[in-house]
Amino acid sequence: MTWRGTRALVGATHPGPALAVTVLAALLALPAGLGPGTAALVVAAVLTGQLTIGWSNDLVDAGRDRAVGRTDKPLATGELSERLVRGWCAAALVATVVLSLAVGLPAGPVHLLVVAGGWAYNLGLKATWLSWLPYAVAFGALPAFVWLAGPLDPPLWGVAAGALLGVGAHLVNVLPDLADDAATGVRGLPHRLGPRWLPVAAVVVLVAASLVIALGAPGLPGWALGVGAALVAGLALVAVVRPGRDAFRAAVGIALVDVLLLVVAG
Repeated sequence: MTWRGTRALVGATHPGPALAVTVLAALLALPAGLGPGTAALVVAAVLTGQLTIGWSNDLVDAGRDRAVGRTDKPLATGELSERLVRGWCAAALVATVVLSLAVGLPAGPVHLLVVAGGWAYNLGLKATWLSWLPYAVAFGALPAFVWLAGPLDPPLWGVAAGALLGVGAHLVNVLPDLADDAATGVRGLPHRLGPRWLPVAAVVVLVAASLVIALGAPGLPGWALGVGAALVAGLALVAVVRPGRDAFRAAVGIALVDVLLLVVAG
């Protein structure tokens, strides 16, 4: 495969979200008390699982992406063949199952639930008012997977915060694509909220995740709580008074603060 083809194949994985989720899993491995070998298996399983979610998303959406002229989608532009992406997606799916089960029970099946949530979204739930549900399940199950791989029980506050963070991430992630989705008949929860209320809803959910972490995590240092609270409050204010792209950026900022608090609190 040429360098250009490799870049296109990587681009079809949705590399930003895939890398972010993988890094989050790696960071959560520290407070979960995982040994180096187990942590490596966990990270590898999460990475391959995210690759399958990204590739399957572009495979399912190829027709829609062509219809709206998406030039950033290699399958839509013809830079990649669907047969090639299907092959890589199938290989990554097999690797995900093997790596997840290698982590052990009950952690392995929990990670497969994370991946199943992503696939369920791609295969149809994204176009319904339940579009938030796969994100809630997947992001709530991710901390549970990491903790179950080690000696400690997964904290309920971590699972709840992860679920809220997932819903918030879904709302934020869809905002730039509202017009394209509407043109191709996708009507998930964010589309029903509309561009006016979507950033507000995202901020509310992400602030709720911050509160769950602040109130539920016994190990959150005072300095982290203070800094986190100030950042979340400031970003929430920006989202309320500056609708549009500024509100979107503020919601992304709150999500990043929540992730850092989740790791520090763990």
